[in-house]
Amino acid sequence: MPYDVVIVGAGPAGLSAAIRLKQMAAAKDAEISVCVLEKGSEVGAHILSGAVIDPKSLDELIPDWRDPNRPGGACALAEVPVTENLHWVLTPKGKFTLPHFITPPFMHNKGTYTGSLGNLCRWLATQAEELGVEIFPGFAAAEILYNDDGSVKGVATGDMGVARDGTHKPDYTPGLEIHAKYTFLAEGVRGHLTKQLIRTFDLAKDAQPQVYGIGIKELWDIDPALHHPGRVIHTQGWPLGSDANGGSWLYHQANGQVSLGFVTWLNYSNPHLSPFHEMQRWKTHPEIASILKGGKRVSYGARAINDGGLQSIPKLVFPGGALIGCSAGFLNVPRLKGTHGAMKSGIMAAEAAADAILAQRQHDELVAYPQAFEASWLYKELSIVRNVVPLVKQFGEVIGTMLSGIVMWLEYFGLKMPFTMKHHPDHESLRRKDQVAKITYPKPDGVLTFDRLSSVFISNTNHEEDQPVHLTLKDPDVPVKYNLPMYDEPAQRYCPAGVYEIVGEETGDPKFVINAQNCVHCKTCDIKDPTQNINWVVPEGGGGPNYPNM
Repeated sequence: MPYDVVIVGAGPAGLSAAIRLKQMAAAKDAEISVCVLEKGSEVGAHILSGAVIDPKSLDELIPDWRDPNRPGGACALAEVPVTENLHWVLTPKGKFTLPHFITPPFMHNKGTYTGSLGNLCRWLATQAEELGVEIFPGFAAAEILYNDDGSVKGVATGDMGVARDGTHKPDYTPGLEIHAKYTFLAEGVRGHLTKQLIRTFDLAKDAQPQVYGIGIKELWDIDPALHHPGRVIHTQGWPLGSDANGGSWLYHQANGQVSLGFVTWLNYSNPHLSPFHEMQRWKTHPEIASILKGGKRVSYGARAINDGGLQSIPKLVFPGGALIGCSAGFLNVPRLKGTHGAMKSGIMAAEAAADAILAQRQHDELVAYPQAFEASWLYKELSIVRNVVPLVKQFGEVIGTMLSGIVMWLEYFGLKMPFTMKHHPDHESLRRKDQVAKITYPKPDGVLTFDRLSSVFISNTNHEEDQPVHLTLKDPDVPVKYNLPMYDEPAQRYCPAGVYEIVGEETGDPKFVINAQNCVHCKTCDIKDPTQNINWVVPEGGGGPNYPNM
């Protein structure tokens, strides 16, 4: 199937790129054919974010998105503007509030909105389809296709109906080849194909290693008397100790719901730490528990996020395509916002591709895209905050936060720091299990705190069980022979879905079990495994979580 542009991933970056391509073509009275492949069962099924969204890029893309009289109606995101900002530093039993005025103005949430990023993507998909974009949910791009000269030719979708042993089931359907003049990868964090292309074209040779966090989110219906639409709360401090960094959010959104979640940076050193259980423990803090009292948890999910910032963004283009959105890593970590950056990257890449296609070019490097990025407000925004994460990691939560605040103020006033700090890969940070204290987490009560399997159940995660396991091991002996004695096999704890477990250890015959059907596609295992032995690849299309309002 030939197209002008194929986009892998129907997130905010991919859909923004698709819409902008069609807008550019219409402005020139021309035609650009665009195809979007989405591995989720529907658009938005795999999308998870806090989310407080800066509408800057949405204003650029669809200026009248708030207008209820526009074709297709207003975007639901407009329902809940942010009205109040609170930043709490938690202690085991109490808190103190950081004054709002000490943060630089660009950190404030004036003019932002809180809501479901998945629903924003669903709305963007309707706008794209009205413009003629072809969107195919349930089709996972599994392979990169190349021209004879080495440039990218497109992608192939995965075969459907393949049994775990590799044989073809009665419903077997071979994958499709999608050929395009340009291929955009908008897979999100740690994308399966993105990893390959970064290696093939050495796109990260001039960048720092990407570093990550794992965000674990729940959606709650709460007591109407406790609900304040537009109130945004961020916390730091407890329950994480001195050897881990992170923070949390609690956003009062539409329909009496709150979005709450906890981010643990994946540079933590104690292999006994469980990000999932840290999130559950966080909810027991008196300030958080009082908001949730009488409420009911209705959804759960988890996703890795890029924390590397400007210095970790790889080269954005390769012969025949580009990296956009979280495939490249445009998250502004201190602001806890990435949607506006992802959308802007899609817009810039689309403009470069449209100009090239209308000039009869194909399969070359879209150099206008990185040039546009370096001249954009997005580059400036990421430059200001580029040293925040390294400062906190190097100097700790208290001193690091203070230093990063000073640096951001100086950068905001144009006093650019003459240095950019470096990162270290997250998988190198674990200490041996005998060098650290074991962490004992309280049992879940089923009211405020929960276990992982019941959490996965309400994420609506489903995979066809008789299919090849998409969590592959480079060496099947490593988990038991190396990771278990060295780190007590940390995959048992860093996975937020209970995918990995050691069985038979008590009888002296330990075995590493992969429950791939539980996988919520967060990619933490691919990032944190200390030997980089786990390789996440796409499962059959349509599998994974199905987030309704995340």
